Amino acid sequence: MIIAKNSVVTLAFVLRDDQGVLLEESDPTISYLHGGYDGIFPLVEETLEGQEEGFACTVTMTPDMAFGEYDPTLRRTEPRSLFPSQVKVGMQFQGEGEGDQNWLFAVTEVTDETVTLDGNHPLVGKTLVFDCTVKGVRRASAEEVEHGHIHGEHGHHH
Repeated sequence: MIIAKNSVVTLAFVLRDDQGVLLEESDPTISYLHGGYDGIFPLVEETLEGQEEGFACTVTMTPDMAFGEYDPTLRRTEPRSLFPSQVKVGMQFQGEGEGDQNWLFAVTEVTDETVTLDGNHPLVGKTLVFDCTVKGVRRASAEEVEHGHIHGEHGHHH
């Protein structure tokens, strides 16, 4: 089967930065709904369009194609009294970001008086190299298309 809109694609992948440092890899595979459902990087999806099982590729993505550039407006300092006593660097909290949408903030600094949080993705500003091999392609079910994500193994469970 050829990869096209509304197909489920199963990939084995390795994600590295442009210095070759391993950032993430599938264990053993991931699956996503192909066709603009935001299940994978748009440039990767574009590269896989029209391909089939066994296809392998390397896609290099500059920050604007991946997680964007650093946004200083997503960094904030709050009073320590708003946080649990055991707050420490690396912890994550959900809060409001731009446009009242929920955002995940990581604690980057803790003092006696304040906690500094950063809502930028950890890979923001990085050029990423995505190596993948297509391990399977199938037609998505009507329910998967309606919901905009895959179900079952590697997918969302209702």
